[in-house]
This record gives sequence, structure tokens and C-alpha cells, in this order.
Amino acid sequence: MNTKCLIIGSGPAGYTAGLYLSRAGIKATIISGQQPGGQLTDTHEIENYPGFPDNISGYDLMEKMKAQAEKFGTEIISGLVTEADFSKRPFIVKTDDNQEIIADSVIIATGATAKYTGLEAEKKYLGQGVSACAVCDGFFYRKQDVIIVGGGDTAAGDALYLSNICNKVYVAVRKPYLRASQILQDRMKAASNIEILTETVVTDIFGNNGVEGVTVKFRNKEVRNIAVKGYFAAVGRKPQTEVFKNQIKTDEQGYIITDGVSTKTNIDGVFAAGDCADPVYRQAVIAAGTGCKAALDVERFLNS
Repeated sequence: MNTKCLIIGSGPAGYTAGLYLSRAGIKATIISGQQPGGQLTDTHEIENYPGFPDNISGYDLMEKMKAQAEKFGTEIISGLVTEADFSKRPFIVKTDDNQEIIADSVIIATGATAKYTGLEAEKKYLGQGVSACAVCDGFFYRKQDVIIVGGGDTAAGDALYLSNICNKVYVAVRKPYLRASQILQDRMKAASNIEILTETVVTDIFGNNGVEGVTVKFRNKEVRNIAVKGYFAAVGRKPQTEVFKNQIKTDEQGYIITDGVSTKTNIDGVFAAGDCADPVYRQAVIAAGTGCKAALDVERFLNS
């Protein structure tokens, strides 16, 4: 099949790009990817997306974005990209079900997935007390006790953010020291409601109707249960860009590098939007904004 713009990924960035392109009369095709609607579909309740004062689930929000894109003519197909040839235009992309798509332009909006520690209980309680986004979900645990797993800048930033909302914030660090920058460490230690637990591993999460506590193991092999309502993994994120790594320029973590404030990549006609190109903010509303930017960049590119 042929399309003017192929959008790889169906989260807020992908759907927004499709909406803007279709409204501009440009044929846009979205490949939905492994998780149609993206990571946001795992979020049970969203309070901070503009326009929804009564909250909305991540799944419902993505379904509304999908419907709006389709309303203006965006074609959405299922599949996972397994191969991409950006060496010449038109570009050729292949999927896991042997589809071959020929596109005059491409927007990569594959997102990034949160890393977890590997506990089975993390999967069990995902969205029911387990989260990887303090900014997204911290408000649900206001005036309650929570725990963060991780010792880098992300964990430190999350701890400081949650300390303004929650009653008590535990930070479980596997190593005997924090990897976070010194200024963040100083701020954490100055916060009266943050307790740093070094050389500590969370071995289990428990609760009847959601998270009620965690089991931790200390270096001296002492095992203790800590009552918490929220568990936040802050051990990093992985951008879904592996299939493009030999062609698209990325940073050392795999995030796509774009040209200044634009969404242009190092390949003319290929653009990137959303979390796959954002190691900093990781918010749905920002991903949607970059999807809009990418669509406008594509429109200018095709009309130039």
C-alpha cells in the first residue's frame, strides 16, 4: 500500500499527527504497533489532561483520539514494524504480517516503555498502586505513604515531587549510595518526609484491593514489611526505537535526536514525535503537542 505519510505508533503523538494531517487533506496511515493506543491505555484514571475536569481513563482518552483521527480520514492498520528502509524516497516499511508500505514521509511515534524491576507483583498491581510516573499518578496518593524504587535522578526527582503531596516517601536504593546528582541528593536529605533506604531491595508487593505494602530486604538480610499505598518504579525507560537504530540518529539511551525545536530527524522526510524523542517530560499532553508539530513539519516538507 502507498501513503503520503506513515505514522508508526498510535499513542497521543501518533493519533494527533494523523488528525492534523488528515484535516490538511494529506493521506495519513497509522500502524498501531504492539499496544494500540500506547502506554496510556494502562492508566486507569487521568486527572491532568486538559479538557477533562471529571477525569478520564487512559483507554477512553485514546479511543476518543482514535475516533477523531478516523473521522477526518486517517487510516489505522494493525501491525508491528519489523523493518524500515529510509535510504531513499519513497520509504519502504515492512510489518510483522508481511505488509509492505510505501510512504513519502514517516513520523516515528513509537513511544517509550517504563522499566520495572521484574517483580511479578508489579504486573499484578499495575494501575492499582503500581506506577512508573510520579507526575501522572502521585496525586492519587496525597497524604499517604509511598515507596520509590531507584537511586538516580529520576528517582530523586520523583521523591521530591511526591514529598509535596504524600505523607511519607520511602526511597529503596539497591546500592549503598545514590546515583542522583548531588544537588538532588541534598534536597532529598533536607526533606523531612523522605527516608532513603540504601542497600535495600523490594522483594514483594502485597494488598487485597490494590497495593497495601511492600516487603523489603536489607543488606543485613533483615526482612521487613512497610505499609504503603503507592509503589513507583524509577529505574529508567526504554524508547522503542531499536528497529531504526542503524538509520536514525539517537542518543546513548536510544531516544531519537531531533533538529532543534522541530521534529526533523537526521533523515530528510523522517520525523519523530512523542516519548521516543523525549527523555525529559514524558507527558501525554506534550506527546500530543509534538504529534501536532510533526504533522505540520510533514505538511511543509511535502509541499516544499
